[in-house]
Amino acid sequence: MCSNTGIPICSASFSDRRSRADIAASFQRVAVLHLEERCERAIAWALKIEPSIKCLVMSMEFIFLFYFMQVVSGGVASNQYVRARLDQIVKKNSLRLVCPPPHLCTDNGVMVAWTGIEHFRLGRFDPPPPADEPEDFVFDLRSRWPLGEEYTEGRSEARSMKRARIHPSLTSIIQASLQQQS
Repeated sequence: MCSNTGIPICSASFSDRRSRADIAASFQRVAVLHLEERCERAIAWALKIEPSIKCLVMSMEFIFLFYFMQVVSGGVASNQYVRARLDQIVKKNSLRLVCPPPHLCTDNGVMVAWTGIEHFRLGRFDPPPPADEPEDFVFDLRSRWPLGEEYTEGRSEARSMKRARIHPSLTSIIQASLQQQS
């Protein structure tokens, strides 16, 4: 359904459908530019540490260094445009891109849930807060939690906050891209 008019998408005019497709394609383009930039930085970083590396295996949570290829997995690897763009980057660095078949490229939600199960099985979790604890209690939020990392007992009292921006934000990349098109 169209959110403002209640008109089913199939009844939307050609220009409405075209506008939606343009917006989706523009978002995909900028998101992929962001992925490209991150992959280029990861490759440069890996080659700086070990110049003989010829393979960078990347997924949403892990980066492994091998020889001859870059592996992209997860839901993002099912997108043909993403595959094509990343393939160009790895070829530029004399690497090879390896992606699982699209039917094996599943959403990261399952992977995140499984990671939670594994941490729970290993006893790496905080107990639930007491019922009388105030609602505004601060939890230590973690955007990354690799299974190999040692778990520190107890809760951190530090408030969660965004890191200082070291690299341009997605918004600034979009704005720069739009200015270049003008």
